[in-house]
Amino acid sequence: QAAKYYYWPGWHEPGTVMEAMINQKAWNQLPKDLQCIVQSACSTVNDHMLAEFTARNSTALETLVNEHGVQLRKFSNEILNSIGEISKDVIHEIADKDPLTKKVYASFIEFRKNSLAYTRISEEAYTLARSLTPN
Repeated sequence: QAAKYYYWPGWHEPGTVMEAMINQKAWNQLPKDLQCIVQSACSTVNDHMLAEFTARNSTALETLVNEHGVQLRKFSNEILNSIGEISKDVIHEIADKDPLTKKVYASFIEFRKNSLAYTRISEEAYTLARSLTPN
């Protein structure tokens, strides 16, 4: 009812994660075994959330398209490049004023660069290969 078009890709995807904040002093007082249990529980909940997110959004997208007539539209590379450049400018402006932001951003960029090569031959390739043979 709200929108006739669904534009993709979303630059925020996949972005559903859980967050747990624990007081550092309280955390330090926990024995190592309980710290491991909390870390494991947080990791499990996060993995579950991503799986649930993927499953439910797949169904929701099907409903939007098939029941509500929403049309899928892909953002052009020109638009995505423009958004990327503007985002980069904003991040650099912030990072230039804050050493922690600069450090986190540099780490993120390095990780993204390194992970893209593997993602192309693993997750992306797997999804493409699975789509070649229908049920």
